[in-house]
Order: sequence, then structure tokens, then C-alpha cells
Amino acid sequence: MSDDMRPKILVVDDDRDIRELVHMFLERSGFQTFTAVSAEAALDILKNQVIGIVLADVQLPGINGLELTKIIRQTYNTDVIIMTGYSLDYTIEEVMAQGAIDLIMKPLRLEDLLLRINVVLKNRSEKKENSRKLEELKNLTIRDDLTGLFNSRQFYRHIAQEIERSNRYYRPLSLILMDIDKFKSLNDTYGHLFGDKILSSIGEIIKSAIRMQDTAYRYAGDEFTIILPETELERAIAVAERVRHAVEIETQVFTDTRPLSITVSIGVVEYLTCEDAKSFVNRADNAMYVSKKKGRNKISFAPALTQPVK
Repeated sequence: MSDDMRPKILVVDDDRDIRELVHMFLERSGFQTFTAVSAEAALDILKNQVIGIVLADVQLPGINGLELTKIIRQTYNTDVIIMTGYSLDYTIEEVMAQGAIDLIMKPLRLEDLLLRINVVLKNRSEKKENSRKLEELKNLTIRDDLTGLFNSRQFYRHIAQEIERSNRYYRPLSLILMDIDKFKSLNDTYGHLFGDKILSSIGEIIKSAIRMQDTAYRYAGDEFTIILPETELERAIAVAERVRHAVEIETQVFTDTRPLSITVSIGVVEYLTCEDAKSFVNRADNAMYVSKKKGRNKISFAPALTQPVK
């Protein structure tokens, strides 16, 4: 196993013999092991290495092992096992109150130490897997499965937050709403798998075209929307044009008879102070339908709804 794959353990003990013994044993047991003679030296290592477990003696020069434990638990995603030769002075409850995960007594029984380490690593792995599953579950509730964009439920949550922020700090906010041109006809003619491919492709185009500060959503069916914080109308139109052009150029699909160019009609609006979310979205929707009436594959914007740009 390469060093990058091996679990990393840091041994903190000012007793050279114990430090080297544990280091050699853990290396032979398949771990990547670091050593430090003090808490201060240990913290320097933690700044540069992602350590899974710290084995720390209680009695250290300067900052002691329990104080080190508190610092580690407050700063790093690292578990601490306390080592001590003073069996009558410390209990597992006391060291756990400081953030340690376990207490092991000296003189060390190396096989017992290895067992304790493996238990901690197993627990860390299970926590990581549980966190991953929770994140997947969260994504199922806030993202659209087909496109990977946020869903409409998340849109209304985010738009309310951005409107509040815009009103509070007097910052610009814009909204893009787009609809795939003649999508129902394409879906009916070529089937839902064909339609799904188009939706998925446009989702990828939108993700690649927007800025880090923007968020994109599959609003409903074949409609998409983008929230653009800190953005005035002119810049929002530029983002919309980037998306419109990319869709037209990059989503050519081939049928049995001829290639089809997929296009979108887009409405862009800038937020008006103290406007509610319903009015904000409706203005974007109205602007989008102006683009439809003007021949599709266009961008229209408010307040100048009669002046589409391409």
C-alpha cells in the first residue's frame, strides 16, 4: 500500500524509547507514522498532514496531552488516544471529557494498542460512510436527478434568501428563466429518452456557463432558471447570451432523417427593491414569453420587454 493510502498516525511522546518503539510497530502494522516530542511539534505536523489518529502521552513538556487534545478536537477532524503511566490519576471519562476517544495505560501492550487503533479507524470509516449517505440523501431532496441542477423546491428557498439579502444590503440581483423551444413536439416525435438526453445536455451547458456565485435550477419540465446575486441586468444578459449560444451550438442532435438544432428562449430581469418573489419570477416568465413570440432562440429582458437581444 502506498503512503497516500495508508492511515496516518501521529505519536506524541517525549520518551524516545516509547516513541521509537510505537513508531516501528505501527509502520510494520501498515500505518504511515509520524512522531513528535511535544504538543507544539505535533501541532506543526498537523498543519501539514491529514492525520487520522494522534497517540498522545499525558505528560509532555509545555502543553500537556489533555490540553493538546482539546486543541486538536477544536481544530482538526482527528481522533486522539491518550497514553498514560499514571493509572490512578486519570479515568476514561476524564480524558473523553477533553475530547479524547480512548485511554490506554503504560507500559503499552502493542497488540492491545493495535486493537484500539483498529476500532477507532473502523468507527471513523463508518462515520465517513454515514456522512456520505446523508449527503446523497440530502442531494436527492434538493437536486433534480436528470440534470444534477437544484430543483424547484430549492429554487424558492434560495430566491427568498437572495431577495432578503438584496433588500437588506441594497445589492443588485438578477434572474434568468429559460424554456426549451418546441420541446413538447420533440418529445412527442422522438420519445422521452430523446427528451431526457436534451434536458441532461442543457443542464451540463448551464453548469459550465454560469459563474461560481450563480445557482441553476430545473424549474419545471423543460424550464430552467438561474439566480444571479450581485448582478445587474446588463451582466445577467451577458450570462444569458452565453447560455443561449452554447445551447444552440452544442446541442445539435441527429435523428434518422436530419440533424436538429436545439434552442432556448430566455427572459432576464433585475430585481426591483421590495418586490416579492412571485412578482420577480412572473416578470422573468413574461420576458421569456416575449422571446417566444419574437420567434424563439432569443433573449428578452425587463423593463424593456419589447427589445429582445440576440
